[in-house]
Amino acid sequence: MKNQIFNSLGIAVLTLGIVSCSNNDDSTDNQIQNASLQEVVTNNSNNVIIQTYNTLNQRALALKNAIETLANDKTEANLNAAKTAWSATRVHWEQSEGFLYGPVDTEGIDPAMDTWPVDVEAMNNILNGSANITVQTLENNNEARGFHLIEFLLWGENGQKTATQITNRQADLLKAAAQDLQNNTQKLYNGWIPSSGNFVNNFLNPSPQAYPSYVNVLEEMTEGMIVIADEVANAKIEDPLNSEGSTPNAQLEESRFSNNSKTDFADNIRSIQNMYLGTYNGLGNGKGISVLVAAKNSTLDTKVKNAINASISAIEAIPNTFTDAIYNNRAAVTNAQVKVNELHTILKNELKPFILNNL
Repeated sequence: MKNQIFNSLGIAVLTLGIVSCSNNDDSTDNQIQNASLQEVVTNNSNNVIIQTYNTLNQRALALKNAIETLANDKTEANLNAAKTAWSATRVHWEQSEGFLYGPVDTEGIDPAMDTWPVDVEAMNNILNGSANITVQTLENNNEARGFHLIEFLLWGENGQKTATQITNRQADLLKAAAQDLQNNTQKLYNGWIPSSGNFVNNFLNPSPQAYPSYVNVLEEMTEGMIVIADEVANAKIEDPLNSEGSTPNAQLEESRFSNNSKTDFADNIRSIQNMYLGTYNGLGNGKGISVLVAAKNSTLDTKVKNAINASISAIEAIPNTFTDAIYNNRAAVTNAQVKVNELHTILKNELKPFILNNL
């Protein structure tokens, strides 16, 4: 009997020991898992998102300076320098479109910087008037400000504008537009950094008032990737390719004056790639969403990476300009659209559920 009691107690103690040991393991696993999520959120927030906005703001400042130089001395060299500065700024804006949440959304910065097509009538009304052209002149019409107003004024309707064709009123409008753009890139950068708007704190320190957990932050990051993949395939490519049925319409192309549309689209997909891999422009420690997926589902991780690469390759394989291709190389444009849609489907139907159900 004594032995039976001992044995029973022994079994009970052993069982408690096993349960206790199991709880400790679960707790440790959860701590390790949470630390991994935190590392990815921290790296993507500080080294991808904030650094993209930092570079964007620096390039916008350089563009403003290049346009002021052009306005003071209308030479072909200065016009080409301003065009180069526009393209250099554009890269980092397009590479930010995989995270169109936070201040860029709540402060209305996206439409203020990147609405197209340009409202040419509104632009001409400004140019034909006599009032001084200032930043405030542009603030009430998002269709006549931002990247594409500057693009129109630098390249012209047919992309052949020369420096001597730039009037003094156009130079004044260019200066106001460049200052307005840089004001918005500064506002965007400031909105995220800890020393100013500190939106990043919502990501780094989840709370019920914003994002309750790191999983919710990662869900937001993934949703941002889904949104831009959908926009590239089903708006940026679809609208000019098939504006009415299967009729192309170059007027609906995003960056048609500069022939920069293919670069825009590829950089949009690179914004997805940057968030997924946790790197940007030589920065970041590589702890992106990929490391979390690869640890539990290497097949899905490879699938996402391959879909990203296939999308970029298909976009860059479109011959000649995008304007030409929607009329003369429609199969190549359609193939790029298919690849981006495949990426969108994987992100929406496989990656997002994985984030919600496995992390």
